[in-house]
Amino acid sequence: MERDQAKPLAPISDLPSSDDGEATLHLKQVRRKKFVKCFGSVAALAIILAVVIIILIFIVFRVKDPIINMNGVAVTRLELINGTTPKPGSNISVTADVSVKNPNVASFKYRNTTTTLYYYGKVVGDARGPPGRAKARRTVRMNITIDIIVDRVLASPNLVTDVRSGTLTMVSYSRVGGRINILNIIKRHVTVKMNCSMTVNIFSQAIQQQKCKRQVDV
Repeated sequence: MERDQAKPLAPISDLPSSDDGEATLHLKQVRRKKFVKCFGSVAALAIILAVVIIILIFIVFRVKDPIINMNGVAVTRLELINGTTPKPGSNISVTADVSVKNPNVASFKYRNTTTTLYYYGKVVGDARGPPGRAKARRTVRMNITIDIIVDRVLASPNLVTDVRSGTLTMVSYSRVGGRINILNIIKRHVTVKMNCSMTVNIFSQAIQQQKCKRQVDV
């Protein structure tokens, strides 16, 4: 008959308590709130960082075109016959003061600079300047010496008229190509071109008038 007796019930202390369940639920809610706050903070930080990067790219790191200027041109050698006509077989040396201004927050590394001189559409001289680097928000100046072939000038039918007026009208074309690199993220190849028309006084060997136009190709 003892085997037919029912097994004793478990002690009351072993039964799950409703207080324990509420504590577990509360702990889960607290952990969930902490996770949501942490995730929200990370997301907000990521959004702020993205906005800052966009602002830097479009405002601070925005690539600006380099500026090339012809500051002045000086005739350093000019041999004349009777003080009016260039001597055949001689060369006229012209020194051009050229500057490259870099308005960017990164350096502008440029290749060889080229300057070509024209007299009524015909090339009468050219020169090459060395490669270099314009630091961020700095201006680099260089002197480029151009040897003009006098025989080509003498062959022009316009020379007589210019000599009578005491001036020579010429056009210069300068070209500077290079690359701007910002933090290895933003890279841009640019080529700055400049055309200048100038009037040279034969007697004073100085530039009387000069007009320049710039063009940037990317």
